[in-house]
Amino acid sequence: FQSQDERYAFIAEWYDPNASLLRRYELLYYPKDASIEMYDVKNRRMFLRRTKYENLHLEDLYVGSKVTVFSRHLSIVDYGNLYTSRKLGSRKERTLALIKPDGMRKSGELLDIIINAGLTITKAKMMLLSRKEAADFYAEHRAKPFYHELLQFIMSGPVLAMELLGDDAVSKWRAVVGPANPTATESDTLDSISESFGHCGLRDAAHSPDSVASAAKELELFFPSSGGRGPANSAKFTNCTCCIIKPHAVNEGLAGKIIKAILKEGFEISALQLFNMERTNVEEFYEIYKGIVPEYLEMVSELCSGPCIAMEIRQSDPSKVFRDFCGPSDPELARHLRPGTLRAVFGKDKIQNAVHCTDLPEDGLLEVRLARQTCSL
Repeated sequence: FQSQDERYAFIAEWYDPNASLLRRYELLYYPKDASIEMYDVKNRRMFLRRTKYENLHLEDLYVGSKVTVFSRHLSIVDYGNLYTSRKLGSRKERTLALIKPDGMRKSGELLDIIINAGLTITKAKMMLLSRKEAADFYAEHRAKPFYHELLQFIMSGPVLAMELLGDDAVSKWRAVVGPANPTATESDTLDSISESFGHCGLRDAAHSPDSVASAAKELELFFPSSGGRGPANSAKFTNCTCCIIKPHAVNEGLAGKIIKAILKEGFEISALQLFNMERTNVEEFYEIYKGIVPEYLEMVSELCSGPCIAMEIRQSDPSKVFRDFCGPSDPELARHLRPGTLRAVFGKDKIQNAVHCTDLPEDGLLEVRLARQTCSL
């Protein structure tokens, strides 16, 4: 009987740009058939009758997450009842993952490791640390002899800061990273990031907080809850083009593989940020295709259907054109004509074709700037 189906309840908020109001809903999720229901809390009425919605999964629903339901971006702010809180909220933790300057060339592989560990990347941004920010981050090492070397190293290039969420995320991520200087007796660290990707001493590729308290403090440095921007983004705005990993590819765990392929081909990723786009922003971003590309509306719906990753791509070799590396917009065509391209390898169809890239060379900087305005790249 339908009413007896197991269901989870959440409180979700949506900012209505037309009314300039924050609207609050009770969102009900039925795992049995991946269906949802929504109630308008203030007006005490049904907003969305029970509807099958396969783009939403139970693992997407947790306090602090942002989900998209029929192009509306909802923020999950609380559990809707005690049952949901007890079942889903007990062990969820947040932690900071920081890929250091020496690990950036392997960032694709490191993202794959995070995804394979069952951790969800809820925020991600490439940043450049100032001396003060580096000093704040390494405050506990101030008395150590290697302190100044530590600061110089973390400031020597971009870092990729991420907020990870998952069951026992702090200890799970710490185990994946491993100790900075593993000893010969620590056989269980042989597959750790420090062992596999790090060098010696300070150059250990990635950082993990050692406790829930440390994780909260460090996340505040990179992603301030006050709404501040944290450390500066690493965008260069010169000789660049824009690439966006689309929501379907992010949700399917392909981001690490796509980034790895881009870097392997010799392109530089000089800025990166994970974000959700509002429909109005996507329409502006895709305006050049309106009335020209038949799939325009479907393209808009896909790009605002969930989190995506915007990147500034630079190339040192003028003969390499990033647009060519992405391949034809239709993956089927790409698989026939250019089988090694990103869309041929990772795309599904003309709408879910893995990546958006700038079509015209002169639009590269324009799209990077537009993406920056949309997501503070």
